[in-house]
Amino acid sequence: AGMRQTSVRSLHVPSEPDSSYFLRVDSGERGLGFGFELLLTDGQNAWRGDVSEAAVCGEAEELEMPTERYIQDLQQVLTGAENSTNYSFSLTPSPPDSSSAVTLAYEKVQRDISFRLGSVLLNAVPEPAEAVRQLLVHGLRRGNALERHNHKLEEENQRLSQEHQRITAELKHYADDKEALETELYSRFVLVLNEKKAKIRSLQQRITSLQEARSSEKQKHQDSAKSDHSEGQEQDEYGGSTDEEPGDVQETAAPTSLPPDAPAASPLDDSLKDITDVAPCRKRRFRHTPAPQPEVKKPTPQRSQKKR
Repeated sequence: AGMRQTSVRSLHVPSEPDSSYFLRVDSGERGLGFGFELLLTDGQNAWRGDVSEAAVCGEAEELEMPTERYIQDLQQVLTGAENSTNYSFSLTPSPPDSSSAVTLAYEKVQRDISFRLGSVLLNAVPEPAEAVRQLLVHGLRRGNALERHNHKLEEENQRLSQEHQRITAELKHYADDKEALETELYSRFVLVLNEKKAKIRSLQQRITSLQEARSSEKQKHQDSAKSDHSEGQEQDEYGGSTDEEPGDVQETAAPTSLPPDAPAASPLDDSLKDITDVAPCRKRRFRHTPAPQPEVKKPTPQRSQKKR
């Protein structure tokens, strides 16, 4: 046979406010759904009855409730909290006769509406003292078991408290080590950072000095180029002013090729060889070819003869 489950609770009957009853519920290992036994006593008298598995299923069908849901309500009403206002009990007759059977009904109260979950017929026990003794023995055993369980829980709680203190101390130690390590790393980081900053400043200063030197050199080249350019312009203007004459304006349009009998270049031409402009050179060449001019005047006698 499987191990039986036993529970004891006190209950109050509204029709008997001055009376106290104790209800013992014994069920199989599989729970109340497979049947259970009840023992009701007021300390002097006792009544006993049982509920079969078929009766449990019949009550569930009559209430049109799923069997699992009905068993949950049955568990709550027979073994649940004693001060619950969701369930109530009634005895018939009330008060019961010590030598006659009584009917114990249990109801569920929901939104000020109560409906009966079930009832059981309890027969009077011929020897109520034995039933009360068994009830007391069960209470003592249950109390001893709870005390042992409570002692184990206290030991476990003490062990966990010590473990908690040890872990807290370790965490504090780790936190201190972490702060010390962070401080050391931060100091090292500051040193490295300052070195990098100094290196960056040095490189920036070097770059600035190189840029300034480059800019200065570039400015010198620009000034030198401007000076050379201005000197070249002055030489060109000088050559143009000395070479050009009022009578030579028409001669500049003449062909650039020199006649075969042109005289040799003068020393002035040799001193102006560095001038890159071509136009003043042509003018100088035409300026030194006055020899053909007498040949232009030769037709004058012919014109005079014709007039004659």
